[in-house]
Amino acid sequence: MSKGKLEKFEEVSQFENTLELTDFQDPETDKPKGRWHTDVFGNDNPIVCELGCGKGKYTLELARRNPDKNYIGIDIKGDRIWRGAKTALDNELDNVRFIRMYIDHLEEYFAPGEVSDVWITFPDPYPRSPDSNKRLTSPKFLNIYQKVLKPGATIHFKTDDDDLFLFTRQVMEETGCEVLDLKKNIHQKKVEDELVTIKTDYEKRHLADGRTISYLKFSLPEDPILD
Repeated sequence: MSKGKLEKFEEVSQFENTLELTDFQDPETDKPKGRWHTDVFGNDNPIVCELGCGKGKYTLELARRNPDKNYIGIDIKGDRIWRGAKTALDNELDNVRFIRMYIDHLEEYFAPGEVSDVWITFPDPYPRSPDSNKRLTSPKFLNIYQKVLKPGATIHFKTDDDDLFLFTRQVMEETGCEVLDLKKNIHQKKVEDELVTIKTDYEKRHLADGRTISYLKFSLPEDPILD
C-alpha cells in the first residue's frame, strides 16, 4: 500500500538528509547558512542546487554521475521530497540533501558565494501575466540567485513551455545575463553535455505528448538585477 501525504510528511521530517523550514522555528536553532561545507556535507566540494526539484529525480541523477559535487534539491512540497530523500538514503548517496522551503528564501539558507551552480527543471510557467514575478527566471528570482551564487556560476534551465522559454530569453537580454548555451528540442539534437538530457518523470510525459523540450544555460551579470 502506498503512503499517503500525511505519512510522507511525518516520515520526511525524520529523514537525516532532509531539512524543513519548520526545523528553524526555535530561535536557538540556526539555519545552515555558511555552514553547508563544514557542518552538513563535511567536505569542500562544490554545492549545486536544483530549484523546484519535485520528487528529486534530477537531483539524484546529477549526484550519481558527479560524486565529487554536493547536490541539494529544494521544494516546498514535502510529499514530493519524500520520494527523492528516501531514494537517496536507500542508495547511500551521501552527496545529496533536500530542503523543504520556499525558493524566495534562499538567502536565509545560503551565504554569498556558497552555491556553485543552479538547475531549474520544468518550473511552473505561471502563464498569467500578473504572475510573471513568480516565474523562477524572473528578475525577482535572478536577484535572489545573485545573493548566493559564486561569481561565474551557471544556471541551467529546462522547460517544455514555449512562452516561458521566450520570457526567459527576454529577461536575459533585459538584465544583461550572458547566454552560454541555447538549444530547442534537445532530444532531437546532439547535446555535448549529457546531464542536459536526463529525463524527469514530467519530462517523459511531456515527450510522450509530443512537446518540445528547450534548454538554456546562462550566467548572471555582476551588477545587481533589479526586480
